[in-house]
Amino acid sequence: MKEPKSLFLTEDSLGIVTDLYQLTMAAGYFEQKMHDIATFELFVRNLPKNRSYLIVAGLEQVLHYLTHITFSPEIVQFLRRLPIFNHVGQEFFEYLKNFTFRGDVYAIPEGTIAFADEPMLRVTAPIIETQLVETYLLSMINFQTSIATKASRIVYAAQGCEVIDFGTRRAHGPQASVLAARSCFIGGCKGTSNVFAACELNIPAVGTVAHSWVMAFENEQDSFRKFHEIFPDNTTLLIDTYDTLAGARHAVMIGKKLKGVRIDSGNLLELSKEVRRILDSEGLQHVKIVASGDLNEDRIDDLLRNGAPIDSFGVGTEMVTSKDAPALGGVYKLVEQEHNGKIVPRMKFSEDKLTYPCKKQVYRIIDKADNFVKDVIGLEDENLQGMPLLIPVIKNGKICYNLPTVHEIQRITSNNLAHLPQPFKRLKEAETYPVTKSQGLEAKRHEAEKTLKDINVI
Repeated sequence: MKEPKSLFLTEDSLGIVTDLYQLTMAAGYFEQKMHDIATFELFVRNLPKNRSYLIVAGLEQVLHYLTHITFSPEIVQFLRRLPIFNHVGQEFFEYLKNFTFRGDVYAIPEGTIAFADEPMLRVTAPIIETQLVETYLLSMINFQTSIATKASRIVYAAQGCEVIDFGTRRAHGPQASVLAARSCFIGGCKGTSNVFAACELNIPAVGTVAHSWVMAFENEQDSFRKFHEIFPDNTTLLIDTYDTLAGARHAVMIGKKLKGVRIDSGNLLELSKEVRRILDSEGLQHVKIVASGDLNEDRIDDLLRNGAPIDSFGVGTEMVTSKDAPALGGVYKLVEQEHNGKIVPRMKFSEDKLTYPCKKQVYRIIDKADNFVKDVIGLEDENLQGMPLLIPVIKNGKICYNLPTVHEIQRITSNNLAHLPQPFKRLKEAETYPVTKSQGLEAKRHEAEKTLKDINVI
């Protein structure tokens, strides 16, 4: 009988959590004795609809990957058996057995705001190494940045009301739910329903009850009373199993120790107002109203603009899947290569997908109040005004960066958003933040383009 597999990632599997063509290219480079030092940069060409900025996230997991990626003997044996590698020499597979990442990495720290075309990650290493790590880096940065950005929009819409991640069951699998919980916290959420994420990341675990608890008792009143007996200091009751207003009237029987009530369905605007009236009429002004049920930034914004007396929002599907913009579309492109002792700029000319050559830095210009004014993408060593955003995080394969906690990253996010002017944060029709290319970078681009034309590449 076949044993079931969890398909959860393990440390031993990191090397092959990739696309096959990364390994075929690596084998090709090896066979051609191409061990040139190359630099790749990870960036997003265009922001998704209704996104005017990005919250960088996923760097910690990238650093873990780069410092732990290996190919076990069993994995190497599996690869050796693939027909596509029939004509690849044994030396390549010996290389994989001894593989370690030895390169340098610069990154924009997590929680920092970034914009289109700005390199969030810059990787310099022998070209085989830079190629092999592409897929994992894109997957991790794309996903976590997407979710952190979505969460920040929802938190912004909530206008100071608490937002809790309720998305574990709606994420694209258990592993995605943990990464999503982390990203949501970075984006400003106050806690998560995901117990594993709460344990690993030391963030608040938050939860109430499901409708099944209420349905399991003879009547709603008994379910409320029994829950309060077990959790007298944390009694938040789900009141919409049968009739929301009747549920509210039953909930007030708990008295002053009642902490909150949750509404998960119906017209949240009208119901929250009526529930607030019922609570207040019994002297329970301290009791919080929690709303949940297919919420997103637009629904939350609409509720609060119309005076819904809601104190906190539990958000699931829309946040942990970034439902309106589910794929970020970051790319990872070769920008520079050392060849025969020379630094050769590399660029791409595909229609609508042109890339700029050379190692880059992002320079952020701020005003006297520390508010963001504009960004300039320039050359790594260019003498430009502004604060450089990319910092060294790995040197010669070793982490050289003090990793912040997710609480510290959340504060970075909050600080960045506080200094991004309001027109660039609007939920709809936000203004486009100014990002320009430096004169030095434009000159390098034209120089590289001319070189390629001279040798009839384009």
